[in-house]
Amino acid sequence: MTNTAAPISMTRRRWLLFKANKRGYYSLIIFTVIFTFSLFAELVSNDKPIVVSYDHHLYYPIFKMYPETTFGGDFQTEADYRDPYILKKITTKGNWAIFPPNHYSYDSINFQLNVPVPSPPTRENLMGTDDQGRDVLARLIYGFRLSVLFGFALTFIGTIIGIIAGALMGYFGGKTDLLGQRFIEIWGSMPELYLLIIFSAIFRPSITLLLILLSMFGWMGLSDYVRAEFLRGRNMDYIKAAKALGVNNITIMFRHLLPNGMTPVITFLPFRMSGAILALTSLDFLGLGVPPPTPSLGELLAQGKNNIEAWWLSLGSFVVLVGTLILLIFIGEALREVFDPRKV
Repeated sequence: MTNTAAPISMTRRRWLLFKANKRGYYSLIIFTVIFTFSLFAELVSNDKPIVVSYDHHLYYPIFKMYPETTFGGDFQTEADYRDPYILKKITTKGNWAIFPPNHYSYDSINFQLNVPVPSPPTRENLMGTDDQGRDVLARLIYGFRLSVLFGFALTFIGTIIGIIAGALMGYFGGKTDLLGQRFIEIWGSMPELYLLIIFSAIFRPSITLLLILLSMFGWMGLSDYVRAEFLRGRNMDYIKAAKALGVNNITIMFRHLLPNGMTPVITFLPFRMSGAILALTSLDFLGLGVPPPTPSLGELLAQGKNNIEAWWLSLGSFVVLVGTLILLIFIGEALREVFDPRKV
């Protein structure tokens, strides 16, 4: 009697192909570990203790604001846990505090420096300080998290809009496709950078404003690929059969056609995300991005340009930015091979 192995599902086959691509597989692991690490930045780099035991009571300063009087101080304002007076209160006479490994947040300033800012790396500031005395390592950790989250958000919004626009043009064709294509040509010819400059002058710069403005233009490239997949698939026999059975257009578009047209969407996601991160970094470098003191890789690069002698400013942000983009590109190349119909 011969044993026949159970057929491997398409999803598992693609996962095995992805794991076979060692460069893309390990890039995904490294990126996931680093990004997960950055999500807990407050527990890794902060000027507030994680937990304080004072007078037999536990306090959690990173989650809640406590006035200085809570720890025997004199003022009702929030306690400065780097103040030697408060630090002595919470670490003596049986009291204790657990601080993060790096004792600086992205906006905390080291007032104990003995050299002009930006100061070089020391044991206190492992990657030095910027031109305002803020810890570079803390700003890199928080800036990386902000860049990746912004990339996720912009990619998600642009993908949703691109799928809907491309699906409508490709499925209905005719005047819908003609008008949609003309609109994309006109909308794509608008000067995006000038619009960003104008809106930055009118409105207060914020991450939300950048997300809205970049989302207005970030969907057009993907819509072309989705449109092509829908144009190719709308005349297939199973789609004609579904129409003959009275299935509505929305169900046909997003239940039957879209799953078969997701290959270009999925394969382009890492590349679109790397483009979103690079766009945010570029705008921050030009001073059109997030407002200060928001941590930003582009702002650190701009400081490095203005302070050529402070090599640690440019080096740290350059390594983080380039490393992130390389990991995403390797992941994208692996996905492209996985969804190649000649290899599945």
